[in-house]
Amino acid sequence: MKVKAKVPLIIILAGLVIMGIGIWQFVDTKMETQATIKKAKEVIAPKKTPKKTVGNTTNDTGEKNSSPSVGDTIGLLIIPKINAELGIVEGTNPNDLKKGVGHYNGSYLPGEKGQIVLSGHRDTVFRHLGELKIGDSLNVKMPNGTFTYEITHTKIVDSNDTSIITLQHNEEELMLTTCYPFSYIGDAPDRYIIYAKPKS
Repeated sequence: MKVKAKVPLIIILAGLVIMGIGIWQFVDTKMETQATIKKAKEVIAPKKTPKKTVGNTTNDTGEKNSSPSVGDTIGLLIIPKINAELGIVEGTNPNDLKKGVGHYNGSYLPGEKGQIVLSGHRDTVFRHLGELKIGDSLNVKMPNGTFTYEITHTKIVDSNDTSIITLQHNEEELMLTTCYPFSYIGDAPDRYIIYAKPKS
């Protein structure tokens, strides 16, 4: 009888531990994303002395500047429709995505006339991405300026479909990607893609 009496207590304690871990992870991620936003605002702030532009852009001599390093904070994504201000970090591994929106390493940066790929978790930075509609604006602030894009269409693909990342260099295209469905618990089976073009 004593063992049976302890079972509900063990279940309750296990539930509290799991809930505590979940709360800690949420708070930790929130703190990391806030720190990234602060860093992003410093990165994009006007500098008094000339500084090399982030990304694969050319300098005055026509040479390519070096790419940002994985983990670097490189800019700010602003989504007016959902009142979101999100730091952009170079890289899309778990540690990078914990800090904010990840820039897919190897994809282009704003102003480089190619495919720009930004990814984020559906339960943190991209929680309200499903509320966006065609025609809504996306603003990307970088050290070399602000770039405004307009959503043209969306797509849902299998989570393993990598064909959407073409890294084309023919025209400027911004892609936001996140797991889908948004309310799914666990590893989601699909990926939600938002496509946007530079706003004229």
